[in-house]
Amino acid sequence: MDRRKFIQSSVLGMIAASLPISFSSCGSATKKSATAGTGLKLSFEPYDLKLRHAFNLAKSSRTHTPDVLIQIEHDGIIGYGEASMPPYLGETTESVCKFLNRLDLAQFNDPFRLDEILEYVDSVAPNNRAAKASVDIALHDLLGKRMGQPWYKIWGYTPENTPSTSFTIGIDTAEVVKKKVEETAPYNVIKVKMGLDNDKELVEIIRSQTDKPICIDANQGWSSKEKALEMIEWLYDKNCLFVEQPMPKEMIDETAWLRERSKLPLVADEFLQRLPDVRRAYQAYDAINIKLMKSTGMREAHEMATLARGLGMKVMVGCMTETSCAISAAAQLAPISDWADLDGNLLIANDCFDGMKIVKGKITLSDKPGIGATPL
Repeated sequence: MDRRKFIQSSVLGMIAASLPISFSSCGSATKKSATAGTGLKLSFEPYDLKLRHAFNLAKSSRTHTPDVLIQIEHDGIIGYGEASMPPYLGETTESVCKFLNRLDLAQFNDPFRLDEILEYVDSVAPNNRAAKASVDIALHDLLGKRMGQPWYKIWGYTPENTPSTSFTIGIDTAEVVKKKVEETAPYNVIKVKMGLDNDKELVEIIRSQTDKPICIDANQGWSSKEKALEMIEWLYDKNCLFVEQPMPKEMIDETAWLRERSKLPLVADEFLQRLPDVRRAYQAYDAINIKLMKSTGMREAHEMATLARGLGMKVMVGCMTETSCAISAAAQLAPISDWADLDGNLLIANDCFDGMKIVKGKITLSDKPGIGATPL
C-alpha cells in the first residue's frame, strides 16, 4: 500500500466528523466553490465578531471586528479557516472576498502540495495577509484531518509544554478596568493595553486587586525613547514580564537604544509582519509576537518561530479578535512559545467554533486532527 492510500484508509473513521458543515449559524453566505472535477473546493462568507467590551487601544477603539469564514473541501473532508480584520491591518470584508474570488484552487487536485498551493496563493496579489491566512489555516486543517493528527504532533511538539495565555485588559475608565480585572480570575497572566496618559493609573488599579504577572502592550503609544525608558523602569518593580511594541514601529534605532537599557524584554508586534521582519527585529527587540493574520498563516508562522529560536530570540504567539478557529490554529505553535496571548475568542460574544481550551489559565491542546476546531 502506498503512502497516499495508507493515509486515506487510516482516516476513514474520521471522515464522517469532517463532512461539510453549513456556515448558516455564522451569518449569510457569500460562497464560491469548484463545481466539477476533483480539485479543491473553496467557499466563504462574511461574519461580524461582536466584542464583549469596547476594545480600546492607544490609537483606536472598536466594538466589533469584521471577519470572513472559509472552508476548503476535498474528498469529502472539510478544512476550516478565517480572516480577521482589525482596522490597522488595512484589510476589509470587501478586499478579502475580492481576493478569495480571484483564487482558482480547483486547479489543485492534491492538497499535500501545500507549499506549491500557498506559493500560488501568495503570488495572486501583494499584501492581503489575513485573506491568505484564511486559506493557509483551512489547508492545514484539511491536511491534518487527512493524516489523522493535530499539527503540533505533525511538527513534533509536546503539548504539555504550552504556556499560560494572558487575558487582555484594554484602555478604559477606572471603574471599567476594575470590572475587567475581576474577569481575569481564571487566568494566570494579565495583558494591559497602554499608550495614553493614564498608564500608571491602570497598573495601580490592577495592582490594588491582584499580584498576577502583567504583560505590557504599549501599541506604539510611547513617542520617545526617554519616555519609554522611564515607564519601563517604573514597571520593572510591578511584576511585569515584558513590554510589547513600546514605540512606533518606524523608530527602529530608538528601539535598539531602548533595548540596551531596558530591564524588561522588548517584544516586536506591529513592527513584525512576515518572515523577513524577524531578522530586522534581531538586536532591536528581544522577542517577536507572531500572529497568523499578519504572517499569512501557519506555514510562515512556523518558519518565523524557527528562525527566531535560531537567532536566540524569544517567541510569543498572539492573535487578533478571532473565533476559536484561528485561535486553535495559532495554538498549535504554543508548545514552542515562551509566552502566549490567545484570548481573542474569549473577547467576543458570538464565537461559532469550539476549539482550544484554557484549563487553569494554561493553553490545553486536544488530539483532534487538523487545527482542532469544530463549527458549532
